[in-house]
Amino acid sequence: MRPSRRQTVARTAVPLTIPVALAALLAGSGTAVAATGGAPGAGDPYFPLAGNGGYHVEHYGLTLRYDTSTRHLDATAVLTARATQHLTRFDLDLKGLKVTGVSVGHTRAGFRRDGQELVVTPRRALHQGEQFRVTVTYQGTPKPVTDPDGSADGWIPTDDGAFVAGEPQGAMTWFPANSHPKDKSSYDITITVPQGRTAVSNGRLLSQRTAHGRTTFHWRQSEPMAAYLATATVGKFKVEQYTTRDGIRVYNAVDPREASAAAPVLKKLPSVLEWESKVFGPYPFRDAGSIVDKADVGYALETQSRPLYDSAPDLSTLVHENAHQWFGDSVSLTSWKDIWLNEGFATYAEWLYSEQHGGDSAQKAFDSLYGRPASDGLWAFPPGNPGSGKNIFGTPVYARGAMTLHELRKAVGDPVFFRILRAWAGEHRGGHGTTAQFVRLAERESGKNLHPLFTSWLYTPGKPNSA
Repeated sequence: MRPSRRQTVARTAVPLTIPVALAALLAGSGTAVAATGGAPGAGDPYFPLAGNGGYHVEHYGLTLRYDTSTRHLDATAVLTARATQHLTRFDLDLKGLKVTGVSVGHTRAGFRRDGQELVVTPRRALHQGEQFRVTVTYQGTPKPVTDPDGSADGWIPTDDGAFVAGEPQGAMTWFPANSHPKDKSSYDITITVPQGRTAVSNGRLLSQRTAHGRTTFHWRQSEPMAAYLATATVGKFKVEQYTTRDGIRVYNAVDPREASAAAPVLKKLPSVLEWESKVFGPYPFRDAGSIVDKADVGYALETQSRPLYDSAPDLSTLVHENAHQWFGDSVSLTSWKDIWLNEGFATYAEWLYSEQHGGDSAQKAFDSLYGRPASDGLWAFPPGNPGSGKNIFGTPVYARGAMTLHELRKAVGDPVFFRILRAWAGEHRGGHGTTAQFVRLAERESGKNLHPLFTSWLYTPGKPNSA
């Protein structure tokens, strides 16, 4: 994400955990305790109710019908999942919207609403390892959620449709999900909108057909994707499609009001992807592109395979959001606390691009930031421990995160540094990564003890010393 109006105020979050005494008692009893209900959250310390426990979603089949005049959504979600424990009930994340039916397999299931949780009770228990299918029908007027930093997130209405950006918790505003980066799935998203509107999602456009005054778009994202990276943005768009010389299918959808400003930057997308592929390793997806809407939300988002912009982007933003296809989309987080692995890397990609294309060097960008006094907001909190969900899009995560990578580069030298970047993207491709894993990889590739460097730059409050 490339924010322009994010607030950065520290706050302490308390993770949702089993009390220590109870955990010790269960561990020492020698008695196996059968889990029956999936947890209402994935255990994230900043967003305790995000995601769910007890199962993994392998595939989402979403069928949406959206009326842009009434802003009414009719939808069916079919989730193919696998139980990771014995389940007599499980949760899905869904905020607002009226659920009209739930079935597990071919049998209707019981359900109830509890805040952002849709609690499902199947007719029979699900066994650990069992694959099952959940079908949810629902309707209503989707509305965005307000993030801890005050930003709008999720299904955001626009004057001609909707700007759909889900980081960090907005997926639940338009489909029932296991909505945490820990859980990645493939997607089929079919969207029907009034004729004259275009509905843009992730991956490849499989079909587009118009009948009876409505147009239906069927998109497929085959590679694993976290729910927050899914989009179903609707509007009046000018569409451009082509294939790069590397065989990547590009689909750009641009609001005509932003077209002239966006054109010179979007023209550079193939060369940006080619450069990033040389630096970070092969592009992780088969499709690419851009969605340029006219939506006053104050940020862009790295929606998988097709970044989403609320206005015509500049070149740095294009570089940033497409760098996320490697760092954030392909290699995903296991905890929002580690978001510097997304934003610090994408910010440093901007510095590298500038350095290698006749602009300021990464060292100059570093020096400009390091010159700020210790009282500056850049040093308000350490990027490896932002403190709460309110801070995950704060300046320290982006800028000090990038500075951490520059310190690493100086410590190990360019050949090793760029080998580390490629190894990180390659070894965790399509999966997940943690800060601890990145530190181990950097030490393995460099043969150096880098814990003091990472401790200082990622975890120590205040302005660190520079090498």
